[in-house]
Amino acid sequence: MNAEFHFKLQQFYYREARMLDERRYQDWTALLSEQVQYLMPSRYVAQRDSALRGQQAFLDEQCELQSQNSDCLPLRDENWLILKLRADRACHQHSWADNPPARTRRHISNIEWLESCDGQHQILSNFLLYFSRYERDNTLYSGQRRDILQESGDGFVIVRREVRLDWNCITGPTVGFFF
Repeated sequence: MNAEFHFKLQQFYYREARMLDERRYQDWTALLSEQVQYLMPSRYVAQRDSALRGQQAFLDEQCELQSQNSDCLPLRDENWLILKLRADRACHQHSWADNPPARTRRHISNIEWLESCDGQHQILSNFLLYFSRYERDNTLYSGQRRDILQESGDGFVIVRREVRLDWNCITGPTVGFFF
């Protein structure tokens, strides 16, 4: 991967984060392929016996990270239509759940290209999402995104996104964000 491609990739992610922070959800859906798969798997936290810690820890970690083989239901498993409906509903004047709108700020970092095949690129990135609403406590969400991007025109579209939160258990007010 050359420096020009990496810069283009960074600009795509930074522009996407700005769109979401500015609540321009309809614009954001234009960055999605109509075949998009948007996943947020449940995370598995294994109970470890101290006698097996050394041997079993590696196996547990591998199992926990293999979301496709998880017996748990995902927190989110959405397609383009569902994402589009959510984006449209959030911008509707009668969307009482977002009135007044929450304040968010997304920080995208550690953008790493893994491989390319037929114009599709596997990309890893980390995120930190700051969430503030009313007079409640502020919440930080952190995690990793595993994306498949496809080249489209002079940019990219998101074909697949898997959001992996760093939390062991969900304690925040919602996981209904577009990460």
